[in-house]
Amino acid sequence: MTRVLMIDGNRALTESVGLQCLEHGMAVRMTDSFCDGLRQMLETPVSLVIVSSSLVHLSSGELAKLFDTIAPGVPVVVRLDAGHTDAGHSIDEQVRFELHGFRVVREPFDVADLVVKGERPARRVTPSSVVAAAAVEAACR
Repeated sequence: MTRVLMIDGNRALTESVGLQCLEHGMAVRMTDSFCDGLRQMLETPVSLVIVSSSLVHLSSGELAKLFDTIAPGVPVVVRLDAGHTDAGHSIDEQVRFELHGFRVVREPFDVADLVVKGERPARRVTPSSVVAAAAVEAACR
């Protein structure tokens, strides 16, 4: 089964995307806490992660390294918040994430497009549990 983990503080958007994913046969876990989402990834296999850029307190390089440590090979989509008013800042942020291998979306975005990205069964990725847990704890200090 395809499983999506959505880490986002926008409750209305999260619920809307979650319902659309369910319509496409994808199970969805939701959290509004970046650290809680990372911990969930240690416990439950996922096919796709969607994370709001507003919850990320790491650089795009640190974020790429973190996800590669705890869930290598799992696609991560970064959602840029609609609240960005400075277009230059928003484009710079998008490019930084994309250069580190993240797919970047803005509101509104097509959930069907995300479904294609996550169309593969969830798999238990087996990084060292000690290393992965340490990486999550370090990121959540």
